[in-house]
Amino acid sequence: MAAVETAVLALDCAEPEALAEFYATLLGAEIQAMTNADRIEIVAKSGARMAFLRDHGFAPPSWPRPDDSQQAHLELIVAQGDMDAAERQVIDLGARPLDTKHNGGPRDVRLYSDPAGHPFSLRRA
Repeated sequence: MAAVETAVLALDCAEPEALAEFYATLLGAEIQAMTNADRIEIVAKSGARMAFLRDHGFAPPSWPRPDDSQQAHLELIVAQGDMDAAERQVIDLGARPLDTKHNGGPRDVRLYSDPAGHPFSLRRA
C-alpha cells in the first residue's frame, strides 16, 4: 500500500492568481478556495491537480537551455483532430509559442510557455 495519497504539480510564479486562471480555463478545472494568499490550487475533472506558488523573486525558466539539458515541463494531451483549436486557445489565453518545427503530422507536438514562462507542450493523444 502506497503511503502517498496523490501528487500535485506545483509551479512557482510571480502572480499565482493569473497563472491559476490560465490553467483552470485551459483544463476546465476549478480553482479551490484559497487558504493561503501565496498558494492557489486547481483541480480538473480528471482529478489532476496543480498548485501555483508566489515567488517574489521569480525568473522564468529558459528554453531551450544552452547545455541542452532536459527541463521539467507539463504535457497537455489533446484529442485527435483538436490540435489547432487547442493551439488557438492557449495563445488566446496568453501562451507564447516556443517551437513550431514539429507542427503537424503523426508526431504533432507543439511547445509553448505559459504566461509566467514555464514550458509546456500540447501533444496529440
